[in-house]
Amino acid sequence: MGNGLKVAVIGGGSSYTPELIEGFIQRHESFPVSKIVLADIPEGRHKLAIVGALAQRMVEKSGLPIRIELTLDRRAALEGADFVSTQMRVGQLQARGWDESIPVKYGMLGQETTGAGGMMKALRTVPVLLDICKDMEELCPDAWLLNFTNPAGMVTEAILKHSSIRSIGLCNSPIAAYKWLSSLYNVPIERIYCEFAGLNHLHWISRIEVDGESKLEELLDRQSSYSASNVPQLAWNDRLVRELGAIPSYYLKYFYLHREMVEEGKAAATRGENRAEMVKRLEEELFEIYKQPELAEKPKQLEQRGGAYYSEAAVKLMHSIYNNTGDIQTLNVRNNGILDFLPDEAAIEVNCVVTSEGAAPVPVRRVPEGTKGLIHAVKTYESLAIEAAVTGSKDKALLALASHPLTDSANVAEALLEEMLLKNKQYLPRFFQT
Repeated sequence: MGNGLKVAVIGGGSSYTPELIEGFIQRHESFPVSKIVLADIPEGRHKLAIVGALAQRMVEKSGLPIRIELTLDRRAALEGADFVSTQMRVGQLQARGWDESIPVKYGMLGQETTGAGGMMKALRTVPVLLDICKDMEELCPDAWLLNFTNPAGMVTEAILKHSSIRSIGLCNSPIAAYKWLSSLYNVPIERIYCEFAGLNHLHWISRIEVDGESKLEELLDRQSSYSASNVPQLAWNDRLVRELGAIPSYYLKYFYLHREMVEEGKAAATRGENRAEMVKRLEEELFEIYKQPELAEKPKQLEQRGGAYYSEAAVKLMHSIYNNTGDIQTLNVRNNGILDFLPDEAAIEVNCVVTSEGAAPVPVRRVPEGTKGLIHAVKTYESLAIEAAVTGSKDKALLALASHPLTDSANVAEALLEEMLLKNKQYLPRFFQT
């Protein structure tokens, strides 16, 4: 990599893109991007044009020598890229609506990254990301692929297993935790250290220090925790959290408070609500704001999106790789023995040292004993689901779903799977080959 970096953003019409552009502008002196190519599919043409125009205004306001290009040709975007960022949603928000609504009919959790909905998202997404990797192997084999596309851990593991492309997965949950603690203690993030252990959307924070002083015990006694707008705000069981001795990711409410979360989903369905519809309305509002010709910065309203701060994390990761910084970030990477109860090839979410060679996971001091069985069970499901996505095997998909800790009946899982596969048929050609 030399001066004049090229970054390709796959899913460039996303509402998150202005945050990404802001990050490139803020770090331009030490991360000299000269070309940003925003790529999308024909169905996203309208959003791409709006976001692209805003990105151009942001760059013009900055006065920096950055060129913004828009394209519907993914291969043209990838050619010669130094970094590739993926922030896409196969099937768009309509498919997310299916992921959230169909499982509820079967008395199961309806969520876009956890349970049956999360598996369907993986089945749609993994083959597309692997196709992108094939293009990268031809057009930019030395580029880094930074994947934010959910389910991020599963997608990253699929790439690590089935592609030669260097890839790192990332999520906004860890940075959200740091921002929560920064606000709570009124200190800059740089003075905080957290140790994360687990999988994407299935991690625990087992160590929290501010200026080197442990804050974990007092935080375990607090009623509040970090959370996100896309997860129902149910209170934790305090006795459980204290006994764990770690702060759970808010996604773990789907496991520790499973019955309550399913009931919450049923009630929302009765009201005709789901998160996909809420996001659709929010995105419509955001894009109306993005259209304003006088707007030349990231609007504050973007932070209401469930993935807020992702782009901040993505640009930081690119910057650290380019500058060989050696700082620590929480990322999705190959296990390589860090969690000794998981296979080496499993993707895990842990702290990593970031250099020009990529992200190297650091040893985890403590994995709460009560979490290991759950991590192992979910990883088993994830590995089976990845195999199903790659092969198009309905039987493997059933085994994956039946193996998920939140599935309580293989017969119900089979019926649910059949309906969801048919609903997603246009995005799952491998499952319907004759």
